[in-house]
Amino acid sequence: MTPSVSISSYVILRNSQIILNGEVIFENKEATTLNFLQTAYDHFQINYPKFFKMDNLCKTGFLAAELLLRDKKLNEKFPSEEIGIIFSNANSSLDTDIKYESSISTAPSPSLFAYTLPNVLIGEICIRHRIKGEAACFVFDIFDATFQTDYVNTLFETGKVKTCISGWADYYNSKAETFFYLAETGKENLEIHNSSNVNKIFQGL
Repeated sequence: MTPSVSISSYVILRNSQIILNGEVIFENKEATTLNFLQTAYDHFQINYPKFFKMDNLCKTGFLAAELLLRDKKLNEKFPSEEIGIIFSNANSSLDTDIKYESSISTAPSPSLFAYTLPNVLIGEICIRHRIKGEAACFVFDIFDATFQTDYVNTLFETGKVKTCISGWADYYNSKAETFFYLAETGKENLEIHNSSNVNKIFQGL
């Protein structure tokens, strides 16, 4: 029997705002993107020193995941192997790739090289939240809600996950945009996990 998958919560980070389940929980229109990420980290009193070593893409996605999963206690509800994370973006790790290429002319930077793959963000989130299930990162020109929901629903149908973090995480040219949502089964009176509902949330409709 195919499980019924629902969207239990979501977070959007864009335009110097953080929106959690439809409510603006943080805003700093005066800050640059990097300062915005830093002030948001401080505002929510997150204690994770490795945050400061991350590249911009990882900081953006890490912060969104931190707020999405806060108080969710996923590890108490599901084995780590049954928690998945699937995301996509448009620019891969280009923001860091450019900086690393520039460093080669003097001395290649290992600290930059470590972040020259977009799926490093998945690794950072998995380490932080003890996730060991299905994980993948895809690169598209724009957010493809149909692909995203079909892929995640297949993971549920085949029994590979019991819950899944899904969405979009992109950073390039000082522009940050992350949209993560949590897909779960056994939740009543919630939005059905399909491309129409996911796209409406992503577009802010």
